[in-house]
Amino acid sequence: MTVKRRYKVLGTIAAVLLVAFLALVLTLGHNSACPSRYTGPVGERQMSAVIYQCYGGPDVLQLQRTAKPTPTEGRVLVSVYAAGVNPLDWHFLRGEPTVMRLSSGIGRPTDERLGVDFAGIVEAVGKDVTQVQVGDRVFGGAGGAFGEFVSAHVTSLARIPGNVSFAQAAAVPVAAVTALQALRDKGELQPGQKVLINGASGGVGTYAVQIAKAMGADVTGVCSTRNVELVRSLGADHVIDYTREDFTKGSQRYDLIIDNVGNHSLLDTRKALVPRGIAVTVGASSDGRLLGPLTKMLAAQILSPFVDQQFRPILADINAADLTTLADLMAAGKLRAVIDRTYELAQTAAAIRYVESGRARGKVVIQLQPSEAALPTAAQP
Repeated sequence: MTVKRRYKVLGTIAAVLLVAFLALVLTLGHNSACPSRYTGPVGERQMSAVIYQCYGGPDVLQLQRTAKPTPTEGRVLVSVYAAGVNPLDWHFLRGEPTVMRLSSGIGRPTDERLGVDFAGIVEAVGKDVTQVQVGDRVFGGAGGAFGEFVSAHVTSLARIPGNVSFAQAAAVPVAAVTALQALRDKGELQPGQKVLINGASGGVGTYAVQIAKAMGADVTGVCSTRNVELVRSLGADHVIDYTREDFTKGSQRYDLIIDNVGNHSLLDTRKALVPRGIAVTVGASSDGRLLGPLTKMLAAQILSPFVDQQFRPILADINAADLTTLADLMAAGKLRAVIDRTYELAQTAAAIRYVESGRARGKVVIQLQPSEAALPTAAQP
């Protein structure tokens, strides 16, 4: 094959790949129109649940009567008393970054139920379930938590300690498990090490500060002026007000940085690490519709082999063992949920809108049943 012909073949292959990529981008970015009426499954066993039949903002959410789940093998049916709201929920709601639609549904969502974090009482158990029984107070993660009932696998839940309310427990799963796994597994945090939590007043950040302290670390939290006292009250040894100081330009170096915000470049973040330090990317701001926050996570993996420090992304895995670890910390008074606001199920759209604004301090909770006790909450903004 001549050189000229070889370049022609390579050019053709490149053009085909480019066209295929553009077609994929257009396909993933397509939003099917919302149906004019609800067409979901409704049987004799019904319940109220928040559903979305198309991708979009909170306005596409509907509170509908839909089929009540039946627990299959290895699963339990939980009567939901409270549900936690996470950024993950509005990512699913909008179908962004659009690459996630490869699993959530192209054009419109394949699963109309929304929500992950839940806390409630076991109403029924499926075959071979022995870990919990009817009447147990449990919390965990399962698709469709924004409803009166949810079907959850027994490996993704744990019992709620007696001194913890449903609302407090519902605020835990995604955020606290992410914080735990970022510190312990990805960050390999050891007692006495210096850890910086960027975004210390958010959902993951408020838990990361407390868990890091429980692990014996020297903790620095980064937040805005109005949240300095909140972060200090959670146990942070030092608090940096990012409106006045840039931690990447200071003289202090950290063994571990948990980045919940992604408002600094990886190279700038590297300046704040010790020579063998680790930075774990939990969240990142990005306007890219295709990959969104995943862009920075991919960049972190690409950079790591070329520098002494390690940059590691994290996608949390909600499991019974880690939920039990968190439950033990709550029972011992070493971990508490910071709940900014609570909403009713019919106000789920407003709750997600507030979380999406980025102004929430700690967690936002959907309250479906009366709580057992009044909750300490963060001051209203």
